[in-house]
Amino acid sequence: MTLTRRKTLALIGGGTLLAASGATAGFVSTRTPYDALKPWQAAGQYRDPRMRALSYAILAPNPHNRQPWMADLRTEGEITLYVDTDRLLPHTDPFSRQIVIGLGCFLELLVLAAAQDGYRADVFLFPEGSDASALDTRPVARISFAKGGAEAEPNLFKETPNRRSSKEPFDMEQAVSETALARMARAATRGSVVDFTNSPQFVADLRELTVDAFAIELGTRRTYKESVDLFRIGKAEVNANPDGIDFSGPFWETLRLTGLFTREGAMDTDGFSYRSALDQVFSTARTGMAYIWLVTPGNTREDQITAGRDWVRLNLAATPLGVGVHPMSQALQEFPEMADPYARAHQMLAPEGGTVQMLGRLGYGPEIAQSPRWPLEKKLYEV
Repeated sequence: MTLTRRKTLALIGGGTLLAASGATAGFVSTRTPYDALKPWQAAGQYRDPRMRALSYAILAPNPHNRQPWMADLRTEGEITLYVDTDRLLPHTDPFSRQIVIGLGCFLELLVLAAAQDGYRADVFLFPEGSDASALDTRPVARISFAKGGAEAEPNLFKETPNRRSSKEPFDMEQAVSETALARMARAATRGSVVDFTNSPQFVADLRELTVDAFAIELGTRRTYKESVDLFRIGKAEVNANPDGIDFSGPFWETLRLTGLFTREGAMDTDGFSYRSALDQVFSTARTGMAYIWLVTPGNTREDQITAGRDWVRLNLAATPLGVGVHPMSQALQEFPEMADPYARAHQMLAPEGGTVQMLGRLGYGPEIAQSPRWPLEKKLYEV
């Protein structure tokens, strides 16, 4: 997680942080988790076309960076995709809707990469059926590869290594134009209904909706703890477990070394650090300059996959425009305490019915670093 100096100082709150010097300063200045970022450089560097496609697919956005995918290559010319049921989010995502959306993002990048390589990747979803209330060990998809017959989308695909999800504050002096919003929306062609707004009043209302939803997620102990348990603090932790919520880089290393940032401390909701961080989360949420959202007619597993495929497509389309995209899924979560924001979100964004699958805060902000990823080889069933 790349954070500004202002956000870092807010998190440590008025605590005394001694300036690192000498060997300590040299140590913290080298704390980028390069091992955890190697999959970004390895993308496309495989001989097997299925492996090449998968090496791009693992760069897909996904909730809490859980990377819940596992692939089986034991049938020639096919990939069978499964969900790793140890990587679900039972408290914030009790029906695994968001996890399935992440798998949809994965599948779309796989299809785009295969087409760029001259292969048609045909996706057959849930070939052994699915359960709307829970994910299990049945396959999510079978993907057959055939040479030729695919329509490549090079302008979209080339942004795969550059795509990011931005969690930083946006520039409130720089508007997101209707032209940019329409261009993003046109990229979502897999079947979702896409809408957007940069209307000042609607934007203000959505800012407050997302703040209210954040307050509930972070104020409900079990849902907040689900995130804290996934904190990866410092280079060593990120390289050892390149998933979850990344806190790496010199500032976070300094906080770790001085004991000012720990998982145990983060759970002290009466502490100054927690309150300062909460204020920063709220202020960041209030910098949305426009919003975009996806609606599907129902809420089947197939609908969720469709939303994921469209979400990553509009994220790719936003990248060359310089528009930051921040998924704001809190108000769409289905745990009981979120019922009021969930109802408000659907009244605001889908007044004629359907399920709001994704909501994104948009704007212009700082450059965002790559997110850690497990190597592709760790995401394959052994032959």
